[in-house]
Amino acid sequence: MKKEQVCIFENTDSLVVHLADWLTARIAACEGRFALALSGGSTPQPLYALLADPERARRIDWSRVHLFWGDERFVPYDDPRSNYLMARQAMIDHVPIPPANVHPVPTDGTPESAAARYADLLREYYGSARLEEGRPLFDVNLLGIGDDGHTASLFPGTPHVEETRDWTVAVAGIKPEARISLTLPALDSAAVVVFLAAGDKKRSAVSRARAHDPDVPSGRVRPQGQLLWYLDRDAAGGDA
Repeated sequence: MKKEQVCIFENTDSLVVHLADWLTARIAACEGRFALALSGGSTPQPLYALLADPERARRIDWSRVHLFWGDERFVPYDDPRSNYLMARQAMIDHVPIPPANVHPVPTDGTPESAAARYADLLREYYGSARLEEGRPLFDVNLLGIGDDGHTASLFPGTPHVEETRDWTVAVAGIKPEARISLTLPALDSAAVVVFLAAGDKKRSAVSRARAHDPDVPSGRVRPQGQLLWYLDRDAAGGDA
């Protein structure tokens, strides 16, 4: 199995269908609980809807699936900007996943306290205060990539990208709303990281990230396990 693999599709529709099939099979092949970290943004939304399609949803043992988020805007859960709300409307409300298996990022109190509480939640699930090599936090971590090369809410040139001790950070003063993000060590603690990217606006960022350009946070993702790129032809550019 290649450590890094690129999968290129004709369009977004075919990309999300193949990824939904892959993820369904991955969950079925895993024994015990399955930790899936979700991404926000427009590209994964149809993926979540496909996972909730009744025919496919019946093939997933939702009682074993635990949902987490790579980042979240510091807004109420019913705010249209909420990554949790998007996933809930597209998937969670339509599948028989136990409520206790859904672990959204807190968005009350202060961003700093919310980040600390989410780190505590992750540590409790993981069963250790330290991430260990060979024992990933997530079975699959779905990540997006911004036009500027950011991933989760780790933006180029910010100190949050350099965080190596904490699992989460509060990100304020960069976007209109504060955000909570997993750090690179937490994002990397995955059996498989899957980057999803579609559209020619992502082409430059994808190219830099795939070249492991350290100036873009997405280029610094180094999962414990496998790194998969799910791209449409526009995002893949010259590699299509």
